[in-house]
Amino acid sequence: MTSKLATVTLPDPKQAYDLWAGSYPAVAHNPLMRLEQDIIESILAPLAPRRALDVGTGSGRYLSVLAQRATRIVVGVDFSRAMLQAGGRKNMVCANALWLPFARRSFDLINASLMVGDVPDVAAWTGEMAKTLTRGGHLIYSDFHPSWASHGWKRTFRGVDGVTYDIGYAPHTIDDHLSAIDAAGLRVLAIREPRFKDDTDPDVRAFRRRWKNPPVVVVFHAVKDA
Repeated sequence: MTSKLATVTLPDPKQAYDLWAGSYPAVAHNPLMRLEQDIIESILAPLAPRRALDVGTGSGRYLSVLAQRATRIVVGVDFSRAMLQAGGRKNMVCANALWLPFARRSFDLINASLMVGDVPDVAAWTGEMAKTLTRGGHLIYSDFHPSWASHGWKRTFRGVDGVTYDIGYAPHTIDDHLSAIDAAGLRVLAIREPRFKDDTDPDVRAFRRRWKNPPVVVVFHAVKDA
């Protein structure tokens, strides 16, 4: 029997998300996610897509955000059926992000929040996103900042069984992302590397005292010109 004080490493992200689904909130539930969502929403604000896709949608926290911008349809896709069922929302599809079940040029906006760290081959992922974008379409996505790898930070969650799980992730450098975006025929419009600013949160204060507040996420905004 596993002790409730133990930390179990799960190198397979799908297995991890299937376990996490029972306790995963459908909102930005920690300071990093809130910081990331503020950046994403500021990029989305001037856009008015017709068809938006949320890749790695999980429990669907970005679907309502995208619905405020998209004029026709919003679809979420994720490889964890348990996460999709936990979200309980409409227009959610279970599929692998490297083989999206959509025709070429189906969406004029793709969002992907903190999921590309689950994909070792970022170039293959970006290429699939580009195939699914219309001409003039926007790709907005975030990843764990390379500072995670340099500091040895880990992703953990507590399951409904009381066990703390450590989710493995694939670290990507900024150059990895830029090379993949360029190879996919996309053009970078913006790169954001935010740091924590909220001194009122005790976890953020503790983090800043220990780590001197490096960037924690990186957000890319690219467009498909042709």
